[in-house]
Amino acid sequence: MPHFIYIADPMCSWCYGFGPELQALLDETPNASLEIIVGGLRAYNQEIMGESQRTTIREHWHHVAEASGLPFSDVGMTQAGFKYDTEPACRAIVAAKIIADHLSGQQLLEIFHAIQHAFYAQGLDVTQPAVLAEVVVTTLNKIDGHDSFDTDSFLETFLSPQCMSDVRDEFEQCQRWGIRGFPALLIVHNEALHMIAAGYTKTAELRAAMTQVVSS
Repeated sequence: MPHFIYIADPMCSWCYGFGPELQALLDETPNASLEIIVGGLRAYNQEIMGESQRTTIREHWHHVAEASGLPFSDVGMTQAGFKYDTEPACRAIVAAKIIADHLSGQQLLEIFHAIQHAFYAQGLDVTQPAVLAEVVVTTLNKIDGHDSFDTDSFLETFLSPQCMSDVRDEFEQCQRWGIRGFPALLIVHNEALHMIAAGYTKTAELRAAMTQVVSS
């Protein structure tokens, strides 16, 4: 049974573009397990975004849109005082792991994609805890099929020292593995880690890389 480790950041535009490619691979390998580790692309950044940086980021987003066909809205990053700090969005994923530890990796990926969609397609500011709480709780309740989760409980976990420590641990794990760019997709084979994607990669290339690893 293939075991994938997906290392990414919800506010990384190429991770957003990579989402459908990864999902297609998972759909082709329904017996696979998935582990998500957040990478911290711009974690703890406290610089208010200026127009020059917005222009640069818009250019990156244009390239991702061309490659992936996914929708983009820049409303979220044009709000006054916006800081491109990706730690809160990453911490929201870790908080979801804590409060819903029964979720499979594939279900957690739905939450990851929901945060991406909120930021990139809907233009919501997912650096804000209240926005993240609404997105994550709505998705969790959709996955579970009933209203098991609420925003107050999510925020209590999200703001806890344990959650802040856990997300930092995931950032440090990425650094120990030497991963500096996102997305990255690893596969565990013969008790060793093998990278099958470093950056945006099409499903066919993922499939070929996986086949090469497991047949070696």
